[in-house]
Amino acid sequence: METVHPLKDFRNFLFLVWKQLALPEPTKVQYDIAEYLQTSGKRSIIQAFRGVGKSYITSAYVVWRLMLDPDLKIMVVSASKERADAFSMFTQRLIMEMPLLAHLIPDKDQLWSRIAFNVQGSMASHSPSVKSVGITGQLTGSRADLIIADDIEVPNNSQTQQMREKLTTLVTEFDAVLKPLDTSKIIYLGTPQTEESLYDALQDKGYVTRIWPSRYPKADQVNRYGDRIAPSLMLELEADPSIEWNPTDPMRFDEEDLIERELSYGRSGYALQFQLDTSLSDADRHPLKLKDLIVMSVDGQKAPEKPIHGTMSHLEVKDVPNLGMRGDRFYEPFKLSGDWVDYTGSVMAIDPSGRGSDETSYCVLKMLNGFLYCPDIGGVEGGYSGQTLESLVDIAKKNQVNYVLVESNFGDGMFSELIKPYFTKSYPVTLEEVRHSKQKELRIIDTLEPVMNQHRLVIDREVIQKDYDSIQKYPNDIAQRYSLFYQMTRITKDRGALAHDDRLDALAMATAYWVEQMAGDADELMRERHGELLDLELDKFLGNLNTSNVQTSSNSWI
Repeated sequence: METVHPLKDFRNFLFLVWKQLALPEPTKVQYDIAEYLQTSGKRSIIQAFRGVGKSYITSAYVVWRLMLDPDLKIMVVSASKERADAFSMFTQRLIMEMPLLAHLIPDKDQLWSRIAFNVQGSMASHSPSVKSVGITGQLTGSRADLIIADDIEVPNNSQTQQMREKLTTLVTEFDAVLKPLDTSKIIYLGTPQTEESLYDALQDKGYVTRIWPSRYPKADQVNRYGDRIAPSLMLELEADPSIEWNPTDPMRFDEEDLIERELSYGRSGYALQFQLDTSLSDADRHPLKLKDLIVMSVDGQKAPEKPIHGTMSHLEVKDVPNLGMRGDRFYEPFKLSGDWVDYTGSVMAIDPSGRGSDETSYCVLKMLNGFLYCPDIGGVEGGYSGQTLESLVDIAKKNQVNYVLVESNFGDGMFSELIKPYFTKSYPVTLEEVRHSKQKELRIIDTLEPVMNQHRLVIDREVIQKDYDSIQKYPNDIAQRYSLFYQMTRITKDRGALAHDDRLDALAMATAYWVEQMAGDADELMRERHGELLDLELDKFLGNLNTSNVQTSSNSWI
């Protein structure tokens, strides 16, 4: 019987790499990922929780493949050129430092740069042994036996619907680069950044996904993964159901660490980044849709009596960033019915920052005929500073707000007492504290869902752009969580569904104020107003008629 050399098994090679790097022995999950790398088919996707080391493992895999066949051509693609180059440089480091790989060190006249390099034993070719490139860079012009797509989906290129569509188009270039051989492979490594992740879409194109979540899924969660979850984890779970929700790789992240990360990311963020669960995009779990809004330019003084909602393709608003779910869109009104008249009133809701990185969020909402018009909404950093308080008063003054609502749950009303003198000095207005006892997620959804379902909420198109621009100051991996429209479309009825919900909460507070006054039907209110105008015109006509009669009588007497 022929003996198989130990290094024919990538897991043994990975052990040597970790030893070279002075790391502990690879964990159970790391070995499992290594096994899948070497046995996966022509098109595969590896999704593993953030921090498991999948990029390092795959870099070692690239070197292992070159060790077995120096003539291979490998392309590494990442979201940015810098990340792809870092992958390439780590691969070079292994070749230069491991005695086992000394035979791959190229001659002095061979290509050797962080962008591209050849190894000893490779045949002359237009394509280097390893080439690194960003997803928006020049993919064509080279051929590859193996394409490694390492974290090509990141917040910077997947936040909006337009970005996701562009990314989907870019990855189609891989098929033009891959050699038409049975041994050629495309391997994606990644963590989903949105509930409508590119990785889910790729499965419809024949890619096979293998998932390693940070915890063993609970019994009612297993079906969400289908056959994608790592078989080794499922065998362990079937053998001992009591391990559900325990860490799958406690050597990397133990229970305490995972709890801290869940608190930091929020439930939905943790489900994506650590449980690789994108099922939260189910319509029933996310009841608030962008398509139910009406988007138009909102005037500060007047509004149409009845904007009519529509979702025809020609009404789609394409020139503003879209942070909604896949397929969700903003739409302009189909028609503006009636006249432009003065608003009934204008309120401003303020949700003071309650903890750490929260914003002090605000929402200005005006009402006319049961329709709510939002000319401004956003977040202000600085907690209770004088500059923050002055900014909020300036916003109220600019929008001619005649009523201010302040969330009093945090600080026992302290914020109201701090901001009152600023309003008294610059813009006297009625201020009321609001305290809530109902679970926040349920309160927000119960307030906004009926209003949005009836298409009664109108958003200024500039608010959408401003909302997107304002979150760019935050780190890329968390920026979208601060967006109103991200919060709106990701909230569920689960407690702690969002890491941040401040702007959405401010919108819900302002909406709740107007709900009781929105019972009037817009058509009936229009008829009443037209009737009043008709009465005024009739009174004016009769008044003129009486004046004319008196004048005629006087003239005849003379």
